[in-house]
Amino acid sequence: MTNPDATQTEPTEPPPGPDASGRDEPGREETEPVATERLERAVLAAEQALIEFEIAVETFRVEVENFSRLHHQRLGPMYSRLDELDALIAEAVAARTGKPEDVRRAGELRGLVQPMPGVEELFQGWIDSDGIPQEADAMLNEKPVRPPSRVRPGEEARRIYRELVRKAHPDLAREDDERRRRDDFLVRVNAAYTLGDEQALRKLAGEWEEGPSPQERGPDRSEELYARLEWLARRKELLAAVAAELESSAIGQMLKMAPEDPDTLLDEIAEQLLAQVSEREATLQELSA
Repeated sequence: MTNPDATQTEPTEPPPGPDASGRDEPGREETEPVATERLERAVLAAEQALIEFEIAVETFRVEVENFSRLHHQRLGPMYSRLDELDALIAEAVAARTGKPEDVRRAGELRGLVQPMPGVEELFQGWIDSDGIPQEADAMLNEKPVRPPSRVRPGEEARRIYRELVRKAHPDLAREDDERRRRDDFLVRVNAAYTLGDEQALRKLAGEWEEGPSPQERGPDRSEELYARLEWLARRKELLAAVAAELESSAIGQMLKMAPEDPDTLLDEIAEQLLAQVSEREATLQELSA
């Protein structure tokens, strides 16, 4: 985060003190406005730095969420096939040896493959043996139900998204009503960005330009500006904690393996899984011969 002090001007000479008559010398009355102006610039720099940091955190969160959904959608059947082959291999080994430990292992692996009886019927498709499907979870948590086409949205969608967040960020509002308006607007922006929907983002950009003009920042007292800086610092700490949690997650660690193009990572994992499926199918064929 940009150091607010870096945007401040060089320190000025100490203001002149009162003369013999007890009155301030000329120029003293300018001290407070100058200090307030410098503090205003520091707050503005801190706000912009925080917004850029929040954009980075949010775009990474979208990639983690998209990767998770696409990983489940594209690779889930391969993992299921591997589980089924592991169970079939273990059952073939148990049938050959008859050893209790082989029979027990075959039963354990088969138990991992078989779904819990009646769960899908009980919850009418909203939940299965793996838990709540991601489409249902998206609906419950007001996220886009339609799965994304890519882990990372296109460059133009990313550019429009960043510009919208910089203009409409709630932290730039000074009134509660304006903050709520911006919050609601960014929910729609985030939903469109998650899907990489460039057309929807362009429409939202046009809608923002046609909406109410951004409120002009009025003169603030030094106490209010210092309080604002403290709030921005606390907000940055919260965002840093969110970023650390995302980066330390299993999906976050996987994304670090392909930071330039995370979509290729899905293809690489798919190739590895296909190779494992072929290997297990060959093993099963040998055991069944």
